Amino acid sequence: MSNEEGIAGGAGLEGAAGGANKESRTYVVQSGDTLSKIAKEYYGDAGKYMDIFNANTDKLKDPNKIQVGQELIIP
Repeated sequence: MSNEEGIAGGAGLEGAAGGANKESRTYVVQSGDTLSKIAKEYYGDAGKYMDIFNANTDKLKDPNKIQVGQELIIP
C-alpha cells in the first residue's frame, strides 16, 4: 500500500527505489493523469502540483497540458 502501488500499479514510477522523498524521481505520464493527481500520489496534497510544474518548465509550458509518455521530474 505504498505510493508506488497507488500509481497505476507503479507503471509510471521510475527511479524511486527505496522511496526516499528527499531524492528527485521521475514519473512517466499515464492516460488520465493531471499534475494535481500526480502531486496527490507523491505528496498527499494535490495543491503541490506547481512544485512538479516548476521542476519541469523545460518540458511544460502550461500546468494543464501534460502528455501521455512525458517523463517528469518529481522533486
